[in-house]
Amino acid sequence: MDRDNYHSRIPEPALRRLPWYLSYIKLLKKQGYGKVSSTQIAQKINVSATQIAKDLSYVNVSGKTRVGYDIDELTAVLEDFLGFKRMHSAVLFGVGSLGAALLSDSGLEQYGLKIYAGFDVDPAIVGQKINKIPVFHSDDFALKNKKLNAQIGILTVPPDIAQEVADFMIAGGIEAIWNFTPFRIRVPEHIVLQNTSLYAHLAVMFNRLVKDDE
Repeated sequence: MDRDNYHSRIPEPALRRLPWYLSYIKLLKKQGYGKVSSTQIAQKINVSATQIAKDLSYVNVSGKTRVGYDIDELTAVLEDFLGFKRMHSAVLFGVGSLGAALLSDSGLEQYGLKIYAGFDVDPAIVGQKINKIPVFHSDDFALKNKKLNAQIGILTVPPDIAQEVADFMIAGGIEAIWNFTPFRIRVPEHIVLQNTSLYAHLAVMFNRLVKDDE
């Protein structure tokens, strides 16, 4: 079965767990291990061995009874399956504190995401470079993206303009949006949307803290 067919049938919760497994087996590799079992992974990650084995069944890799998975093979397969081996081009809209931090994060390239440009309307920011990444005026996006050909747009603008900027990015050729704003933007069906709301995660954490203190 080809990679696209695998992706079409893997449940999103399983897809979200795969990077956890990848991170742990990379740690084991550094510690000198060559093999790993689903039970061994389960001992360090709050996921049952049965669930781990099921999740890995969606990936084109197989373990051996009482031996487990070859760590090198499993690492390579997971990195390829998750898209970390291929570099995906991106641009970022909204070079505020969060946007600037993402531009400064060189570690994203290790996971297959390279940000080629930032866009903003603040004259104090436009024309600057952050981590060698240029910041252009938002009005120049359509023209710049003809050369950059970015697939992914990272959205870190104020929430009151999130939908407007998302529409603007899509019109300029963006095929997927990584939305860091708390606003739930709407996109056409052919556009991939990933919401990562820091505020929502904070709300969950704060709520659980309060319940634990009661």
